[in-house]
Amino acid sequence: MDKEFSCSQPRCHPHHLGRRLLTGARSLWLGCAPQAVQRIYFANHSSHGDFVLLWASLPPALRSITRPVAGADYWLKSPLRRYIINRVFNGVMVDRERKETDYNPLQPMLDALENGDSLIIFPEGTRNPEEGLLPFKSGLYHLAKAYPQAQLIPVWIANLNRVMPKGRVLPLPLLCTISFGAALALGEEETKAQFLERSRDALLSLAEEQA
Repeated sequence: MDKEFSCSQPRCHPHHLGRRLLTGARSLWLGCAPQAVQRIYFANHSSHGDFVLLWASLPPALRSITRPVAGADYWLKSPLRRYIINRVFNGVMVDRERKETDYNPLQPMLDALENGDSLIIFPEGTRNPEEGLLPFKSGLYHLAKAYPQAQLIPVWIANLNRVMPKGRVLPLPLLCTISFGAALALGEEETKAQFLERSRDALLSLAEEQA
């Protein structure tokens, strides 16, 4: 059974959950303002609870239009996790285990963007418990190319290992800093490698500001 969360009662509301999670958390809007415009928030990734912290750090008006992208292999594994990702966060499910040649893992994200939603994604593609960043996967580039009207916002989440110990579904309310940087856009002549490197550098610069 997943620990530290009970949301079976009707009174469980995303805004109430957000207040609970943000005890001890601090949001720094360093390069952009918390505006209700369509965005793709991309962040560093060390635990399954990263998107919970990022989502909860947004103002209530932005939470209602922002959907985390999450792996179906983890979040659909149990009834509790399915409830959390579907009913609380309205997550965009990506099936990372499908092998069909005609399956496009970006399609659920593109559908959400077409619907007017903002997204939370993790371009490393897998959890990274170490310091620094893994090389970025190409998904961020393809989303930026397919949907240039969405702002790309780098977000650095600090103190992840303290906030999300192993075995918990939701984070502990400890001191955590979520820093939002300036919006990026794909340049007309920019290659995939150049764009991914620039996006990665934008995240690392936020980490340096918190150091």
